[in-house]
Amino acid sequence: MPSPEGRTPHRRVKLAVIGGGSTYTPELIDGFARLRDVLPLEELVLVDPDAGRLAVVGGLARRIFARQGHPGRISWTGDLDAGIDGADAVLLQLRVGGQAARLQDETWPLECGCVGQETTGAGGLAKALRTVPVVLDIAERVRRRNPGAWLVDFTNPVGIVTRALLTHGHRAVGLCNVAIGLQRTFAALLGVPPDRVELDHLGLNHLTWERAVRVAGEDLLPRLLAEHGDSLAGKLRLPRPLLDHLGVIPSYYLRYYYRHDAVVRELRTEPPRAAQVAALEQQLLGMYGDPSLDEKPELLSRRGGAYYSEAAVALTSALLGGAGGTQVVNTRNDGTLPFLPDDAVIEAPATVGPPGAAPLPARPLEPLFAGLVSHVTAYEHLALEVALLGRPGRKTGRADGRRAVFSALLAHPLIGQSDHADRLADELIAHNREHLPWA
Repeated sequence: MPSPEGRTPHRRVKLAVIGGGSTYTPELIDGFARLRDVLPLEELVLVDPDAGRLAVVGGLARRIFARQGHPGRISWTGDLDAGIDGADAVLLQLRVGGQAARLQDETWPLECGCVGQETTGAGGLAKALRTVPVVLDIAERVRRRNPGAWLVDFTNPVGIVTRALLTHGHRAVGLCNVAIGLQRTFAALLGVPPDRVELDHLGLNHLTWERAVRVAGEDLLPRLLAEHGDSLAGKLRLPRPLLDHLGVIPSYYLRYYYRHDAVVRELRTEPPRAAQVAALEQQLLGMYGDPSLDEKPELLSRRGGAYYSEAAVALTSALLGGAGGTQVVNTRNDGTLPFLPDDAVIEAPATVGPPGAAPLPARPLEPLFAGLVSHVTAYEHLALEVALLGRPGRKTGRADGRRAVFSALLAHPLIGQSDHADRLADELIAHNREHLPWA
């Protein structure tokens, strides 16, 4: 990953953030303020249909910039076209349906004994179907107004959304904070600066493994597992013996695959994450509305998205001609994993610059991991096909739409069984009918 040093874009930059009323946004603003030498923002526009939230979040954003002496202008609007006009890059961090839709994604799959989660399984498919048509509409409007603008996608499910954008010819790169979060964790455990830690990070979004953790060319992964295996296992909520067997450090999201039934039992007894986040957001918005608050509150760390701002600054700067180097992103496979189609979207270290992101050559992915990657990639292909049925102008009957949903669910390794896929297809449609024109 790049250090927050090096050359900066040759001109001052205008950015637009779609979903700017999110409680995540102050994390992003804090990063822009701290790293203004890396990404010299002249103008930042927050775009969101929720005028009330936007005013609260926008007010705090201005105070954060003022406290840190950032000269850039911050404005906000509910008018998408006005917000994106003249933007050099557009960051996507929207949630179609809000936390209420997320709560549904996390609950109804449990009725079939399947994981309820917003980025994978049946809930992840539901989120993709709601999100892809909206994101593609935004991207088309960006392209009409600013053909050269870059799209940085932080909207989940990042792999599917980024694949939709790239398939339709948009200048887009997907971004997730898992890799930078692990990099910071490893750096702290090893007692070295984060920019000295190089990850051999490979797979799909929310389906990755750290196969090496190098400092000055030396792989310290065996040391991390030997000395800190228990704490890492606790952080990932995976058994320590499993980490020892794998010999790698999987992302947190692999627990949904490696311990599916145990996770389902947990989810049936714990409060849904969506409910926790909704309550946390109300607390945060109350704090954001305090005119004396001029920094991101500590409570925001419980919201998720740690280090998102630093990753976003580094990526956006590189795309606009600033400091390049290597960063973990979601981008086209293009032969990196030869067992996947070229147009599949993988998550891997890539060189990033004005032409885009190009994955670095990778040693072959071990069969234990490659099989799951191949399986999920096939599901993501089918999921995107279903999501595109929701685009304006597509004439699809309900029977054909349901058949496509059933196929995607049947292909997902967390579902697979036909009776589960059959029931979940009906549940998904029932809970998302307003977002599915063919339904």
